[in-house]
Amino acid sequence: MKRQKTFAVLVAWSLLISQAGAQESLLVEKPKAPVVVRPYKAPTIPPVRLKNSDRLRGLIRAGRLYLTVQDALALAIENNLDLEVDRYGPILAAWQLERQEAGGPLRGVTGGNTLVNQATSGQGIAGSQLSAGLGGSGGGSSSGGAGAATVSQIGPITPNLDPVLQNATAFSHTTTPQPNTIQSQTPALVGTRHIYDTVVQEGLLTGGFVQVSANESYLKENTPTDFLNPSVAPVVQVFIRHNFLQGFGVGVNSRFIHVAEKNVDLAEETFRSQLLNLVASVLNLYWDLVSDDEAVKARERSLAVAQKFYNDTKRQIELSALARVDMYRAQAELTTRQQELAIAQSTVHQQENLLKNALSRNGLEDPLVDQAEIVPLDHIEVPERDELPALRELVARALAKRPDIALGKINQETAEISARGTASGVLPILQGLGALSESGLSGTASPQSGITADPYYVGGLGNALGQVFRNNFPNRRAAVLFETLFHNRVAQGDYGIDQLQLRQNELVTRRSLNQLVVDISNQVIALRQARARYSTAVDTRVLNEQLLGKEQRKFSLGASTINDLVVVQRSLAAARAAEVGALASYSRARVSLDQVLGETLERNNVSVSGALEGRVGK
Repeated sequence: MKRQKTFAVLVAWSLLISQAGAQESLLVEKPKAPVVVRPYKAPTIPPVRLKNSDRLRGLIRAGRLYLTVQDALALAIENNLDLEVDRYGPILAAWQLERQEAGGPLRGVTGGNTLVNQATSGQGIAGSQLSAGLGGSGGGSSSGGAGAATVSQIGPITPNLDPVLQNATAFSHTTTPQPNTIQSQTPALVGTRHIYDTVVQEGLLTGGFVQVSANESYLKENTPTDFLNPSVAPVVQVFIRHNFLQGFGVGVNSRFIHVAEKNVDLAEETFRSQLLNLVASVLNLYWDLVSDDEAVKARERSLAVAQKFYNDTKRQIELSALARVDMYRAQAELTTRQQELAIAQSTVHQQENLLKNALSRNGLEDPLVDQAEIVPLDHIEVPERDELPALRELVARALAKRPDIALGKINQETAEISARGTASGVLPILQGLGALSESGLSGTASPQSGITADPYYVGGLGNALGQVFRNNFPNRRAAVLFETLFHNRVAQGDYGIDQLQLRQNELVTRRSLNQLVVDISNQVIALRQARARYSTAVDTRVLNEQLLGKEQRKFSLGASTINDLVVVQRSLAAARAAEVGALASYSRARVSLDQVLGETLERNNVSVSGALEGRVGK
């Protein structure tokens, strides 16, 4: 009764201690700032957690670590370093999804434009020559063309889906010699230019992008022939480029986003798989320690029998009832049992170290943990019978619960989604381009030889913008780009590889399912065999105990020899060891069956969400 009360107090204390096991969260905190600044603030990454939870020290009392199996699982979930490493998987997958939702292989608006020395058509001497087709290519107007970046990727590239605002402002003062002064009327053309170029670009998930740009150019020159000096020339343009064969469609361009979403599920299932394996490992370590303790008790009982036999033999020799030579047999038997007990105690110590290492982040570095003796509070219980359903039902349960089955399905779905890119890559390139732009020009009139500028162009920036919004000088441009290959072996090869791998994965999945049925059947057989061995070992131990009692009575009456008694004692010691071994085998078979069915977490009340956060309640 006293022992039961002590056990109840220890269990209640362990439940209270479990509430103190919470640790800091690993979740990355997104920046909190005004919307204008928020995109440029870095997320807060928590530091690694290298300390054990308070639960571990809280369970140590008077140099002993009192553990229930639930305490052991809670400590492993909170402190195991392998599981801590696995916790970063879902977090990384979530941030990878965040990255893929932005689209595009590179950030920003691609372009290699230079705004210095840029000539705007119709503005100033250089602009007049450009309008007349007499100028060169100039400084490169904003065309939205691609830069010199090279991107290696199989299948169409998803456009950037985050809106991008880009502004470039340039100020220049140039002096250009004029070999032909007919138009400029000056041997050196000196100009001051201010350029403000703003572009907003948004990618389309259907396979293209839209770009809205506004360009304002201010120019002041020293030429006497410029009728507007200084002048401003704003240009507003809407530019669209879209794919219609290769790279067309939401399914193709969103494939990396869907793959990233699948990878989040994949990371969670991977963590669940690692958690399941950890729980099964800790269960085996805990029950092995329990069985090792039982082995010590069995060796102690055998030692007590050998000690009694030694004492009785010594007394019989003193009474001259036995020959002195029989003392050596009794002493040898006693020494053997003492060695067996010492070996069993060493095994317990080794098993304690293995379990401590699984329950602690720093292993045995903590002297308090290192010196603590583990006292398991739970015991292996073998039910009268194992209620096992039919094999078909067990297979159905495994298919619904095993992480590796879920991982196989996710990998197959991910491969099918990725194959959309190679399927689209076989098609030729057909792109449509369209641009709508509005221009304006205005400035200060500078009459020359009685000729003055058209009053419509005289004014400031407001007059020029009015021309733009009144659609006075519209420009329309459309183009179709078609590109094809005569062999197209690269794209066809990529498509063929993807499709063959999909077929191969289907066969691998089928093979895994066949093996699953075999594994479940083997584990069911192993559990039944372990139960049969345990029942036999119990019966054998009981029989040997009865034989020892009878042999001791016969020996006391002189009807048995010392050799017969030693043989029975050894048989009993072996029977006790076999019973403990059978008990350990049954516990491992039960854990293995739960593991092959994917029910380890469910049977031991382990929450995946709580384990992911490293927080375990009661």
